[in-house]
Amino acid sequence: MSEPGHPSQEINEQIGATVSAVSTPAPGIRRRRVGATGCVILVAAAMAAAACSAPDPSPGDPSAVPAKNKAATGSRPRPVTAKQAADTPAARPVVGVAGHYWVGHRWTTFTEPAHTGPAGTWLAARRLLTQIIFPLAGRPAHPSRPASGPLPMIVFAPGFMQCGGPYYRLLRSWASAGYVVVVVNFPHSDCKVGAAATESDLVHQPADVSYVITRMLALSSARRGLFSGLVNRRQVAIAGQSDGGDTVGAVAANTCCSDHRVVAVAVLSGAEWPPMAGKYFTKRPAPMLFVQGSADTVNWPGCGVQMYRADSARARYYLDLFGANHTGPYWGSNRFERIVARVSLAFFDRYVLKQDSGRAMRRAGNVSGFAALFSAGTGALRPGPCDN
Repeated sequence: MSEPGHPSQEINEQIGATVSAVSTPAPGIRRRRVGATGCVILVAAAMAAAACSAPDPSPGDPSAVPAKNKAATGSRPRPVTAKQAADTPAARPVVGVAGHYWVGHRWTTFTEPAHTGPAGTWLAARRLLTQIIFPLAGRPAHPSRPASGPLPMIVFAPGFMQCGGPYYRLLRSWASAGYVVVVVNFPHSDCKVGAAATESDLVHQPADVSYVITRMLALSSARRGLFSGLVNRRQVAIAGQSDGGDTVGAVAANTCCSDHRVVAVAVLSGAEWPPMAGKYFTKRPAPMLFVQGSADTVNWPGCGVQMYRADSARARYYLDLFGANHTGPYWGSNRFERIVARVSLAFFDRYVLKQDSGRAMRRAGNVSGFAALFSAGTGALRPGPCDN
């Protein structure tokens, strides 16, 4: 078990012997989207208040999980009955209430076999360091075990030269509501690559996301293991920010990379990525939520509006964050981040859990002076340029 200030640990596919993970280098500057320039994201035990120094929490560290009955987004959860809270295989999981669960963490490395990429390029095997953030059966213990499944899953794609650390408060809010949150570190563009990071590998990242879905479902289907029976294969969602938003947008809406297992998608300050091999929005995708800061100078608002308008499905939403920049709504603790956490959870509750939470989405997304939520193509949104 790692201690505060020391490198975290990852575990292999069988959740077995641990190996040391390397510390995170400082993110860099790239052509279109910019990482947290000048910030060093350390792998540490608890999330720092500043987004610039948010760590990846150490597995099993109680200081990195929310109080059981305190919502991670700052809202007070609804009380639950003893019957609902009982942790037995026969009990129905309580899902959709932020702060209901304590949260645990594990690391694993999935090795994606060599294969042909979407553009016909032969790719060597890809090592995908993956963080699994999951609801616990009770208070943190040593060892801690997950809550009884099957539970819904959200696979998350970080931005360029990022890992899950800066997004941890948002990811934790989903996990505390009963979702299994799986963060994919892309092998050529995550926070550990340093100067060798390249945005050209983005065209291969949608396949990484789909492969992680496959491996997580396999772990859940196994008769034994920490994650046996944990994931509901019919309740798989994806989300991503910046280049990660481009990645999940391609999984949802591009012919190169579509994955029929995905039932809901959240694109956070993302865009269509022109080098992708296929075409966008030739068919109606799964329900999509587009989140965009109006003052984003890295991923211009016109990019998000373009995707929202191109999507012909009725179940599509655009959350406009007034004056928000590229990373603020997803990193650390602030008013925008709390709005995103509540709207995205209500979105997943509606389209992953099939709960009637449209009213909850509108209530969370329409905040005077801060945000407006539009749906089904409505909204006075200017198309604007998209320098992508």
